[in-house]
Amino acid sequence: MPIDQKIDYVEFPAADFKAIKSFYTKAFGWTFQDFGDDYCSFSDGKLDGGFFKSTQRSSTENGAALVVLYAKDLEKTVDSVTACGGIVVRPVFSFPGGRRFHFTDPNGNELAVWSDS
Repeated sequence: MPIDQKIDYVEFPAADFKAIKSFYTKAFGWTFQDFGDDYCSFSDGKLDGGFFKSTQRSSTENGAALVVLYAKDLEKTVDSVTACGGIVVRPVFSFPGGRRFHFTDPNGNELAVWSDS
């Protein structure tokens, strides 16, 4: 059951669902369910979301909110993201409370990954 007044779902644009599903499955272990040709949902084991068919991209440069994932091993995650076709657009840097990096997925959507170690 959803928790009242908490973020429950997030959606991203994607032009190529095959590339998106392959990337997030390999890099982060997400699972997917298709809903026709224009939408697929995902689950990362904690949060659910979806991808809608679009040539747009979600980027902080465009004013989009930044979705941030957590990883115990940041360097291992950088390696996984790049090996799976992601592009690091902001290398690992420190901030109060930890370190993080930003990447784009095969559609050009920008996300970040942080770690407290």
